[in-house]
Amino acid sequence: MKKTKWFVKGDWDGLVGLFIDNLLQIMVLVYLLKTFCGFPDHAIFTRVLPGLSFSVLAGNLFYAWQAKKLMEKTGRDDVTALPYGINTPTVFAFVFFIMMPVYAETKNWEMAWYAGLFACFASGVLEFLGSFVGDFIRKATPRVALLAPLAGIAITFISMDFIFQIFSAPLIAIIPAILILIAYGARIKFPFSIPGGLLAVLIGTALAWGLYYFKFGGFTPQLYSGELGVYMPEVTIVGLFNYIAESNWQSFMAVIIPMAIFNIVGSFQNLESAAVAGDEYDTKPAMMMNGIGSIIASFLGSTFPTTIYIGHPAWKKMGAGIGYSIANGIIISLLCLFGGITILLYIVPIQATLGILLWIGILMCALCFQEIKKTHMLAAAFGLIPCLAAWALLIIQNTAVAGDVSIGTIIDKLKITKTISIHGLISLSQGALLVSMIFAAVMAYIVDKKFKGASLWFLVAAVFSTTGIIHAYSYNQFAINNSLGLFKAPQFTIVYLALAVIMLLLHLWLKKTNQLETTDE
Repeated sequence: MKKTKWFVKGDWDGLVGLFIDNLLQIMVLVYLLKTFCGFPDHAIFTRVLPGLSFSVLAGNLFYAWQAKKLMEKTGRDDVTALPYGINTPTVFAFVFFIMMPVYAETKNWEMAWYAGLFACFASGVLEFLGSFVGDFIRKATPRVALLAPLAGIAITFISMDFIFQIFSAPLIAIIPAILILIAYGARIKFPFSIPGGLLAVLIGTALAWGLYYFKFGGFTPQLYSGELGVYMPEVTIVGLFNYIAESNWQSFMAVIIPMAIFNIVGSFQNLESAAVAGDEYDTKPAMMMNGIGSIIASFLGSTFPTTIYIGHPAWKKMGAGIGYSIANGIIISLLCLFGGITILLYIVPIQATLGILLWIGILMCALCFQEIKKTHMLAAAFGLIPCLAAWALLIIQNTAVAGDVSIGTIIDKLKITKTISIHGLISLSQGALLVSMIFAAVMAYIVDKKFKGASLWFLVAAVFSTTGIIHAYSYNQFAINNSLGLFKAPQFTIVYLALAVIMLLLHLWLKKTNQLETTDE
């Protein structure tokens, strides 16, 4: 048996790519929690990040161990561990659709934190269970239905907000943003093989501090109250289950379910790409660890799931092996557990990293249209609409807060003036990710003349509208609330049931008249 090579030359390149990716995401989630969810610094640095570090470390070590076992099984020494880290799409979904609304309603960051813990826990449980049924889910769900909700989040809550911020600080943010687009869009190599993302951040940082020195450009260093020290994770199991027992967590499932399904199917696809590249891992343990990592995170204070990353073949092409995965987990843990993140956050201005967020947004949106059949582009466009509605509602709510006007007053006036169909806007925005998924699936089946499939998805919509998970809402002078319970949105339930019947009748008619076509999913 060959001796295991724990670290090879290619691991340096692999480590730089994976570490920079995880580090930038940590910087982003610190900004998101502080800006949109009201988290104080001490909560981020002593509760969230230590828990996150343990989940990242556990996953990196597991996938390194799995790679070692594959080496021993095959007798090869060129096996590449699966890349693993923070789940980017889920970070934005949980912040903007779960934690931020809870904070806006309660003005209590701890309630937002517990909501995030539950979302992370539930996501992990669903992904763990998905290891047993993931292949069935992948075959039963049109790809466009998985990608459209992500594209909707990407073009609205990610791209729009952050490009506004980029253009608010043009001297600091625009040049790094364009460099990011060049690095990742054109895929060119920079001098000394420096990663494009790192180069852009370094240039943005230099611009910010240079302009700050000359008192020009509008940059003010961000001081965080965290400091160097030892910050061990806080065990949150009791508080989490108390929250589950006492809160109306059911409304969050409209966000958690579609994200979990996407993660399950995406992980299967990532494992397939690894097999194509030559590393055929045992699927079930890899998938189970995906869920376990997120459960660990929720039990230790982190609100964000972790996942197998896309792009294993790229890391393999770099020559990475096992060591890059182990080193990434250790370095991220040390930074989070000993307060090193606070130093980086002081040195690196958020404006220098906004281009990466913009890239993530436009890439996620573009992938939706690139990775589907051409005929399903109609379905992708249809699936964007609920997320656009949710974003429009957020703008209305934020404007009301800024103008010191109650949201209830605005809704009442809009119902009278009808300048905006506010009831339709709010109804469509409730459970937006799940509605997006349903819309895209239905349209895909309609385009393919698979009306029986469309009928089943309309039945799914009827179930979710019956329970109030989608479309149902109530409002008062201060907030718009989900309205869970049976028959809270009866008109939508009736319509979806009727459409399910109509789709089934169309299927029978086409079958009778020999108009059915066999198409590939």
